[in-house]
Amino acid sequence: MKKICIILFCFLSLFATAQTYSSEKINTKAKASYNKAIDLLTDDAYKEAIPLLQKAISLDSNFIDAYLSLAGVYGQLKNYQQAINYYNKAKNKDSIYCTPYLLPHSINLAGAGKFDEALQAVNNFLTISTLNDRSRKSGIYRKNCYEFAVAYQQKHPNNNYVFAPMNLGDSINTEYLEYYPTVTIDDSLLVFTRRKNGREDFMQSTFKNGVYSNAKLIEGDINIEPYKGAISVSADGEWLIFAGNYRNGFGDFDLYICYLTPEGWSEPENLGENVNSGYWDSAPSLSPDNRILYFSSNRPGGFGGADLYMSIRQTNGKWGPAINLGNKINTVGDEMAPYIHSDNQTLYFTSNGLPGYGETDVYIVRKDTSGNWGIPENLGYPINTIETEGSLAVSADGTTAYFASNRADSRGELDLYKFNLREDIRPHKTLYVRGKVFDAKTKKGLPCSVELIDNTNNKVLMNVQADELGKYFVPLPSGKDYTFLVNRKGYLFYSELYSLSNKSSDSTYTKDISLQPIELNANMAFKNIQFERNSFTLLPVSLIELNKLLQLMKENVALKIEISGHTDNTGNENNNITLSTNRAKAVVQFLIDNGIESKRLQYKGYGSSKPTADNATEEGRSQNRRTEFVIIGL
Repeated sequence: MKKICIILFCFLSLFATAQTYSSEKINTKAKASYNKAIDLLTDDAYKEAIPLLQKAISLDSNFIDAYLSLAGVYGQLKNYQQAINYYNKAKNKDSIYCTPYLLPHSINLAGAGKFDEALQAVNNFLTISTLNDRSRKSGIYRKNCYEFAVAYQQKHPNNNYVFAPMNLGDSINTEYLEYYPTVTIDDSLLVFTRRKNGREDFMQSTFKNGVYSNAKLIEGDINIEPYKGAISVSADGEWLIFAGNYRNGFGDFDLYICYLTPEGWSEPENLGENVNSGYWDSAPSLSPDNRILYFSSNRPGGFGGADLYMSIRQTNGKWGPAINLGNKINTVGDEMAPYIHSDNQTLYFTSNGLPGYGETDVYIVRKDTSGNWGIPENLGYPINTIETEGSLAVSADGTTAYFASNRADSRGELDLYKFNLREDIRPHKTLYVRGKVFDAKTKKGLPCSVELIDNTNNKVLMNVQADELGKYFVPLPSGKDYTFLVNRKGYLFYSELYSLSNKSSDSTYTKDISLQPIELNANMAFKNIQFERNSFTLLPVSLIELNKLLQLMKENVALKIEISGHTDNTGNENNNITLSTNRAKAVVQFLIDNGIESKRLQYKGYGSSKPTADNATEEGRSQNRRTEFVIIGL
């Protein structure tokens, strides 16, 4: 069926209505101009048809079909206000004749964000007794969308939020299609897909001093295959995962990975049968610690057409079996375009199965304190519209979103834009800590495990592996307090405390870490062993480091240690000795309660006799109130 049928909304055959308007009375020259316009519209020449339709109206101001056709054309061009204007002009001429057009009129009202008026129009449309089943179903579908939109507006008042997408400019956008953007955590690299003459290529642009460099092809074998799709760049910019329809694949589209090497991007590797299926697997998004891959697949066994899945990278580097994200997120419709933010807690995705504005909308879902996904929330108008919305990427600061759109200032069919997110749908601002882990004696880099633990629930938020040179990169979301742990067998673990719950840091962190080999007299100060005030009762957050100490003792069965307690110089020294002794004893008791033999453990309280900082300041006193351990036997 030609699109002209959509534009003109030829519902007249469905009704037996009485009206005063008759096309037989229209001026002959006006009809001739109108018919020429219709011929153009059958070839999708919308803009070219407009002058002819306007001429028809100028020759006969009562030509209602020309008004309605202009409304349909402007609606197709997404100039909703002009469409509304022409529908209103037609209705003012003969409201009865225009009654069948209340449904398309409502769609354009909704397109302009006038959801109350759209709901009223579609309700009037549904009162028509002669509607056929198809028209009634269409009307009910739109009614549900408008009711959702009205309720959303009531629940989320505008509060002066301005949606003003900015075109990324000629260095990024062309006359061709640009879409599926993704960015690194420091926003220095933008990666996206460009479709040109039926071929899809992956492009990259660097961002420096507020300017995007001219986009260029990503070098290497990644662009050899012409049939590709979505691409995701890791937070540190060193991995690319993308969808491709290669001959050696398992199905329609598979997921592949490339690594950044000193010689450039490596040859694409298929992620294997745990991730890929004999069906369509695409839309990858990699978690900031490179440990979880989110993607969309239409494989059997899901809840609808395309569902969201995840695969967890195992300790051996292999990807685990695909896991469906469940029916909180997935529906009987299509869930696609997942984007996990660098805070590792906020996921954006698209769906046409969840309540929304029509077609496909963008949603946000967050992890709760237990690490489980909550209920998806619609991003709301004007981010979501009655049209099909595509993928969304969000910068590390949580304020800037990137998306593809065909807007009035587009260079081609789809361009890349950015805009500011409303505060209520922003993820946590995310910084990062990076550096090198090395042997304290040899200075040689050490591959090891690096964990970021949420102090509020003692759960691992990030888990990364330092590479063979000991280099690591860990995203660091603001808004919470974290314990940072580095582990390697044969060495004492390292811990650091990042307190970001009550302050917003604008700086990233560089931390080179020396690990001490397990040997006699090696010692370590805990960073997050905490007690109730003036007490030796351990607080729950202490379990993070205590469990690592327990692991160390279990892995090294001959190890013997002394736990030492220390205070600042305030108060009575005898009391300080007693307090520090009891606190050291509490740590020892924890180890005994968890299976460590008492003969491997000693404890001692030193009071304020061994300060490591100046007691003249609160910061210094805080550093002096500490718990340590030293190896006294192997």
